[in-house]
Amino acid sequence: MRDELPGPHHDWLDSDAGPVVRPYMMTGGRVRPAVGGFDLVAFVVAAVAGGDGRAEQLQPEHRQIVRLSQEPISVAEVASHLDLPLGVVRILLADLLTAELIAMYEPSSAPSFPEDDILKAVVNGLRAL
Repeated sequence: MRDELPGPHHDWLDSDAGPVVRPYMMTGGRVRPAVGGFDLVAFVVAAVAGGDGRAEQLQPEHRQIVRLSQEPISVAEVASHLDLPLGVVRILLADLLTAELIAMYEPSSAPSFPEDDILKAVVNGLRAL
């Protein structure tokens, strides 16, 4: 049985057709986030409850991000759940961060290198081969 969609009906348009709105329309044509770089493993946490009045006045994608981020979720997972390109999700996250509807927790940027003793042992082991 065919889902009843509003408007004109087409044989090629069904529930499996995916989003009809192009990603650049969701971002208003922007290609870079206004703030932040949003690492893939950074965590997003909602700063407001899902039913908050400010969140209800947003675009559907923004509202979905606020709902998803009621518990910490990574940027990569948000993109996966929304089934949107990562660049689009980063712009939507920047909008929410600017509106103070979410908080971001970036991973530590300090690299941890192995100690010199371990590296020397590996080099010596390779030389022994």
